[in-house]
Amino acid sequence: MDIHRNIPYTQGPSPNPFQEFDLYVPPNEHGLRPLICFVHGGAWRSYANFSSSLDHQITEYSTFLREDKEDHAILAERLARYTGFPITVPNYRLTPQDETEDNVLRHPSHAEDILHFLEFLVSWNGPSGCGRVYDSEQMFLMGHSCSAHMLSCILLDSSAVTPSLTPSAALLSAIKGIVLSEGIYDLDLLNAHFPEYLSWFVAPAFGKLDSYAALAVTSYSPRRLGFDWLLIHSMGDTLVDLPQSEGMVQHLISEYGPGAGGRISLDTSLTQDHDDILVTGDFVNLVGRFVQGVLEKADA
Repeated sequence: MDIHRNIPYTQGPSPNPFQEFDLYVPPNEHGLRPLICFVHGGAWRSYANFSSSLDHQITEYSTFLREDKEDHAILAERLARYTGFPITVPNYRLTPQDETEDNVLRHPSHAEDILHFLEFLVSWNGPSGCGRVYDSEQMFLMGHSCSAHMLSCILLDSSAVTPSLTPSAALLSAIKGIVLSEGIYDLDLLNAHFPEYLSWFVAPAFGKLDSYAALAVTSYSPRRLGFDWLLIHSMGDTLVDLPQSEGMVQHLISEYGPGAGGRISLDTSLTQDHDDILVTGDFVNLVGRFVQGVLEKADA
């Protein structure tokens, strides 16, 4: 397995570690293969101050918040071995804990980084000295937790609220399937079920609003109906509850209409907690079978 770390996906006078990605390339004798991109979660924030009401959950929440691409090296390597496809894992800028006048970062900045990353992958010629190592016209996207919201803002039409998240035609055409796990899709629903999240990360990442309804991706129409969706939600998740994923699936089915059959699915077979699912073989198997199924349908 060849691993290329800290590849910048933006141009600037100096590298920004929050705008770099890692690339995992398994051995290959069969030409260019599809690419799988995993975007980590982390509540949009770098880390958080915990109120006394959250002290008993610090262990779980600190894992939920302090995420980096390198935290998911095991998942990336397992996915690469299972599928035989290259895997990319990006970082992106995070909302700082201690906001100042000169240090503010809010939605859609996090998702803008991910869009820049994906557009970079469409036109990139590969690591120096290696050339292209994947088929840039066949991409599968994976979003976990908050990045499920970010990817949905890109793939669904959020232009009335965030026009800067509009993808190119080439990127939309390249995407063949998307896997979203333990996702956040409706912020008002999330706040209703987990009131402590409003001050913890929703308001810092999105601003203090009376309502976040305009930011619910369950109100956005698809930009394109040409790719399949797999939503995964563990019954053991204590940080994000099942109604988030159920609402998103219902929305997608209503948008796809009669064409939804076989294109949109929700899997609730996992039992581990929020981030714990990512290191299980069952999660890798779910993703791998989904990717293989999409490709087999395309070849049929």
